[in-house]
Amino acid sequence: MLELRLVQGSLLKKVLEAIRELVTDANFDCSGTGFSLQAMDSSHVALVALLLRAEGFEHYRCDRNLSMGMNLNNMAKMLRCAGNDDIITIKADDGSDTVTFMFESPKQDKIADFEMKLMDIDSEHLGIPDSEYQAIVRMPSAEFMRICKDLSSIGDTVVISVTKEGVKFSTSGEIGSANIVCRQNQTVDKPEEATIIEMQEPVSLTFALRYMNSFTKASSLSEQVTISLSSELPVVVEYKIAEMGYIRFYLAPKIEEDEEMKP
Repeated sequence: MLELRLVQGSLLKKVLEAIRELVTDANFDCSGTGFSLQAMDSSHVALVALLLRAEGFEHYRCDRNLSMGMNLNNMAKMLRCAGNDDIITIKADDGSDTVTFMFESPKQDKIADFEMKLMDIDSEHLGIPDSEYQAIVRMPSAEFMRICKDLSSIGDTVVISVTKEGVKFSTSGEIGSANIVCRQNQTVDKPEEATIIEMQEPVSLTFALRYMNSFTKASSLSEQVTISLSSELPVVVEYKIAEMGYIRFYLAPKIEEDEEMKP
C-alpha cells in the first residue's frame, strides 16, 4: 500500500511541468525514504533525477518498494485539475495497475479523485557517481532562465566558461554573436539574489541551448540554480525543491566539430 499526502500540492504540479517536455514516460520509484524518478530523454542526451524525501510529505506510507510507470503528459493533465492550494494525495495498492490522485481544497469542502492507468516501462537505473567538479556556479534561477532564452534567439549552442572573473555564457549564429558575463556577487541583501562561483580550475564547455531552455522550466521550484561543470563530465543543473529534495538535470557537453577534424 502506498499513500503520500502533500500539503503543497502545487509543488507536484511544478515538478511535472518541469520534466514532461523532456521525458514522456517514466517510472516513479517509492521507497521508505522518498519518492524519486530517474529517466533519460528520448534521444538519450539528457538525464533527469528527481527526489522528494519522505519527511517533506505530511503523511508518507510506503509498505514496500514500488515502481509506478506513468505517462507524464497524462499525469500532468490530471494534476492540472487540482487547484494551486489543494492538498494532493497519491494512493496505490500493491499489485494494482492504477494510481489514484486525490485533490482536497484547503477548506476540505471539495474532494476530487482521479484514477490513472499505470504502464510497464523498462528502465535501467544509472548509478550517478558523486564527482568533484572543477567549477560550481550558484545564481538566481530567473537570471539563468533569461540568459538561456535570450541566447537561443541568436544561436543553438551556449558556451559556458568559468574563470576567476566570473561565468560567461556565449553563443553565435547566422545573425551574430552574444556574450553575457555574470560576476561573483555575494553582497546582495537577499541571499537568493547572490551569484557565487567556486572554481578549482577554469572550465569552458559547449551545450545545446534547446536542453538548457527545457531545464529552466524548473525555475518556479527554486529561486537559485546550481550549475556544476567539469571538462570530462556532463553538466549538472540542480534546482532544490523547498526543504524536501531536488530536481537535477544532466547534459553531456557537445564536442566541437573542429576538434574532431584535427588529425
